[in-house]
Amino acid sequence: MRRRHFLATALATSQASGANERVNLALVGCGGRGRYVAGFAKENPHARFIATADVYPPNAEAAASRLGAGEAVQDFRRLLDRKDIDAIIVATPDHWHATIAVLAAEAGKDVYVEKPLAYSIAEGRKIVDAMARTKRLIFAGTQHRSAPHFAQAADLIQSGYIGAVKYVRIWNYVNLYPNVISRVPDSAPPEGLDWDMYLGPAPRVAFNQRRFLGQFRHFRDYAGGTITDFGTHRFDSLHQIMGLRGADAAPKRIAASGGRLLLEGAGDNPDLLQATFEYDGFVLSYEAVNFNGHGGGYRTPQWRYYNARGERDMPNGIVFYGTKGTMVAERLGFEIYPEEGGSPATPRIEAKAVAAKDATREHAMHFVDAVRGAVQPIATAEGAHRATNIGHLGNIALRTGEKLHWDATAERFTNSEAANALLARRPREPWDLLGRNREHRADA
Repeated sequence: MRRRHFLATALATSQASGANERVNLALVGCGGRGRYVAGFAKENPHARFIATADVYPPNAEAAASRLGAGEAVQDFRRLLDRKDIDAIIVATPDHWHATIAVLAAEAGKDVYVEKPLAYSIAEGRKIVDAMARTKRLIFAGTQHRSAPHFAQAADLIQSGYIGAVKYVRIWNYVNLYPNVISRVPDSAPPEGLDWDMYLGPAPRVAFNQRRFLGQFRHFRDYAGGTITDFGTHRFDSLHQIMGLRGADAAPKRIAASGGRLLLEGAGDNPDLLQATFEYDGFVLSYEAVNFNGHGGGYRTPQWRYYNARGERDMPNGIVFYGTKGTMVAERLGFEIYPEEGGSPATPRIEAKAVAAKDATREHAMHFVDAVRGAVQPIATAEGAHRATNIGHLGNIALRTGEKLHWDATAERFTNSEAANALLARRPREPWDLLGRNREHRADA
């Protein structure tokens, strides 16, 4: 099968023959999110799922049945040498993203990686480098990029419609009080689960249900908490709307406060994280709160906001504060509120309200078209790496308690070796599959 693959910096125009090709897909990580995204990818008439993989066989088998795939395996490495698999969707817990994405690209597959791109800044860089080295497409599950209203918002902000923007606020709120998740005793793993492989590069611990199937984001061993989960989408939209790319899509200084202040039960990621990021030209304030669901900002009564539980709460949002007006942007649209008054020098702008919807379906289908060469990919690893890094930087600032100075080109802190020590984690053996002498065979 002759197919064309793209890099963000070297995109080619597709020929008609390439645009008509079938894309054979595999899903790795078959929980709820994986099945959700893969189901949308399958709606593309050029897509066909032929295999699934999950450390818990019932998940792999359920996904195979839903997607019409012919094979369900436990170890994703069994899929890497299959020449009939063109692309892989990765929807595992965060700590596995880099290993699977890099090995798949090196095996000649294009890859869709759910957000956040990687568990750490160092692992994210390995994904970006693998895309450049292998010339395979590594596409990120940052579906805001496929939502037209965010592109429209970017045009308005960059044209100066709301004036100079020097302050941006992003927030993610959810009320999990008093227990983020209740504690349960360690136990034997469910029958068939390869618990050692589930842990993979993370530290070895006994099986606990709270570390598995939908709860893993509460544990630092596997994820960065709210800021890398919900925050990553909005950091990516911040960069898109403000027109930031490459090393410009990074703050120069970072400070954070918070910790595990109220929530009891299992998990160890913070229930409050407030971080300030000083970019060139503006300041971003970010809030992650796990014991209140109201959020903040403006609210259009008829819009049903993502994860809203009440009539007045707005649990997630991005606000751009300009000299002429304020823009509130979210998945379901954006609104512009003019500043009162006005003068000949700064005439009053018009209010705007643009309704929209979540774009996961369009994003997954776009990936299939990008793999076959019909469109240029809209969300490659480099941009997702920059967005994911914002969450990592906030977590590192919280853990060190220092105001950190960040060199985005070198991807190092210039004033803290304690912070630099948190850029990467030493993978647990034998799961350092990205090591110098790795072997990707499942029987290795």
